[in-house]
Amino acid sequence: MANYYDIDDIITQEEFVSVIFQKAAGGVGIDPSSETDSVEVGSKVELPFWLAHELQLRQAVSMNVPACFNQKTRLEIQADSACVDLRSRSPYFYEFGCKIAPLVADRTIGPLLLSAFKSRYKEVLTKAHTAAYPAASKHLTILTKEETHLYEAAQSSMAAFKKWRMGGPRFQRASILGRKRKSNE
Repeated sequence: MANYYDIDDIITQEEFVSVIFQKAAGGVGIDPSSETDSVEVGSKVELPFWLAHELQLRQAVSMNVPACFNQKTRLEIQADSACVDLRSRSPYFYEFGCKIAPLVADRTIGPLLLSAFKSRYKEVLTKAHTAAYPAASKHLTILTKEETHLYEAAQSSMAAFKKWRMGGPRFQRASILGRKRKSNE
């Protein structure tokens, strides 16, 4: 875990990943409907990322590319990334992608994440600075958690700028300037 107390990191690691067992495992009880508590070599099972990662480090499983990074998602991102609903695929799309990229055989996840973020970044900031409330709420439903934080930061920055520009005090007088000096007499 990158940050033990970060709730977003904990939720990111709860995403399910498809794995194939490379070694037989007894007494694991992964499937409650199964008659036995063992998993055979070559069995395909969905596990939370944190468990799949630990099992892969022990060379007990091999991870498959998660469904949120499938070919359909890639094609949609290449066509028009601003309109793709990444939240429905994974609320922590970028964070999960950064964790899974070095562990799977597909080396195109990193460039996919980079191109998706770069193209959506501009749209997120533009919408944060210009969108009216009804349009903004529709746009927020397709953003990942990271993009939502970015959107909210951009909106608060714009609000602070407008407040400053429309009439907040331009300069503040230092309190020390208001005091008189003591006479030495």
